[in-house]
Amino acid sequence: MSLRRGTLGPLIKTAIFTVLVPGAVGVYVPYRLLARAERTWDLGAFRYLGWIPIVLGAAIYFWCAWNFAVTGRGTPAPIDPPKELVARGLYRWVRNPMYVGVLSVVLGEALLYGAPVLAEFAAVAFIFFHLFVLLYEEPILEAKFGEAYARYRHTVPRWLPRRPAPRSSERA
Repeated sequence: MSLRRGTLGPLIKTAIFTVLVPGAVGVYVPYRLLARAERTWDLGAFRYLGWIPIVLGAAIYFWCAWNFAVTGRGTPAPIDPPKELVARGLYRWVRNPMYVGVLSVVLGEALLYGAPVLAEFAAVAFIFFHLFVLLYEEPILEAKFGEAYARYRHTVPRWLPRRPAPRSSERA
């Protein structure tokens, strides 16, 4: 697989951002919370189902981060966003799949470890993500990409995925 010219830099910066931000939200903070919290859910073997959202959430995040670096020629970091609007892959289903992926990881950890504190953390993180998207990301994207982003915003839901409309080349 060959990379587009100029994608190595965004991939390296994306890797660094991933360790610092999603790594903190999805791994470090839950680890610290678990170190101090009592596990109160006794889910038995059912808790191992937590691996499903953990693995799916991580896959979602990494697929989207790849698209940001390779297609968009940027990173998930607000200080180095994609140069092109990324509206492919999972971005055809939902506008914020990276956040959905990270939240899935945390909710999976809550199930795996039987820790309500992680479910509470996921709820707080979701509120923060939602406010950040509403107050910062969406206005910035609208200003940067104009009508293309406005059309995208009106056809793709913010949080709950739905099947994308067929592309004009996919219609009969």
